[in-house]
Amino acid sequence: MKLLNSITYRINGLMFLLVGLTVVTLVYLAESQMTGLFHEYLTAHEAHGMRAIALAEGTIIGMPEKMFLASVHRSLIWVGVAIIAAGFAASYALSRSITVPLRKLVMAVEEIQKGNFNQKVEVESKDEVGQLATAINRMNEALNENNRLRKRLLADVAHELKTPLAVIQGNLEGMLEGVVEPSETQLSSLYDETVYLNRLIKDLRDLSLAEAGQLLLEKRPTDLNQLIIKAIHMLEPLAEEKNIRLETDLENVAEVYVDAGRINQVLYNLMTNALRHTPDCGRISVATRSVFENSMSWLLVEVSDTGTGIAAEDLPYIFNHFYRSDKARDRKSGGSGIGLAIVKQLIESHGGKVLVKSHEGRGSVFSLYIPISRAVIEKE
Repeated sequence: MKLLNSITYRINGLMFLLVGLTVVTLVYLAESQMTGLFHEYLTAHEAHGMRAIALAEGTIIGMPEKMFLASVHRSLIWVGVAIIAAGFAASYALSRSITVPLRKLVMAVEEIQKGNFNQKVEVESKDEVGQLATAINRMNEALNENNRLRKRLLADVAHELKTPLAVIQGNLEGMLEGVVEPSETQLSSLYDETVYLNRLIKDLRDLSLAEAGQLLLEKRPTDLNQLIIKAIHMLEPLAEEKNIRLETDLENVAEVYVDAGRINQVLYNLMTNALRHTPDCGRISVATRSVFENSMSWLLVEVSDTGTGIAAEDLPYIFNHFYRSDKARDRKSGGSGIGLAIVKQLIESHGGKVLVKSHEGRGSVFSLYIPISRAVIEKE
């Protein structure tokens, strides 16, 4: 039964059976045809007076003719055997060329299942088996990268939680031991740390739900221009501290079917990020317009700044969890490091996408593409 479950033996047996039946059929037909034609040949020559010996049917052939027929029959048998042997060898080689790479793929998948993501299957062909090997290699690379990001995420979460907890623990121990005198300043500092912890945990929860596709969205027709104006007014005091101009270029666009609270969170994250990286006397602009791309209507929101910009080598990673382009920044100057990750996941949860263009030293432009519902378009 094990042999029958092997593709090698099944392919080999099928090819061998096919070649064998073909050879036996050809030999049988060739011999019957040859005997009949040779009989007609002798009968025709008998009519002209040629020498002959009677057969059971009355046909007359001599010993040389019998030897000739026997030698031809033997030749046909040997040719048939040779063809069967060649067919068996060819079918075995063909089946091996398929099953050996498949065995290697099975071994690699078993190692990946055990958690060994350093496996790489050699791609030796461009056929279906080679395409499967390429797909497994890509899957393995993705699993390896996800495993690396998971470990990094755990380390980053532990680091982000450790700092405020250590501050809270140190201050409380000092107060309990009488080393630190409780004061409004100390209590305010502890309160700020708890607020930060609460916000970080909430953001991590929202991020995990969004990545799992389980984030509940309360969608309704929303005027995005009004959300932008409210966000601008909310951040004006922070901008005035750095003498940064907040500008808008809002076109008369259709409403979008979104969760207003989540989109407001996206706008707040992008604009506070722009404020953090824009020097004094800089400029931040928010613009909206309708675009038609890839057979779809989109509401495009662009948040641009004249800040420090992002280095080209950092651009592919800025939406990763806890990624900071400036490794020297701490959380007070650079945030928690998950703001852009939340932006990406929330926009994608709405069926949209976020793109970024940046030039180091010249600023950045974040582009949000939010799909415009057909029902909203028809209503307009």
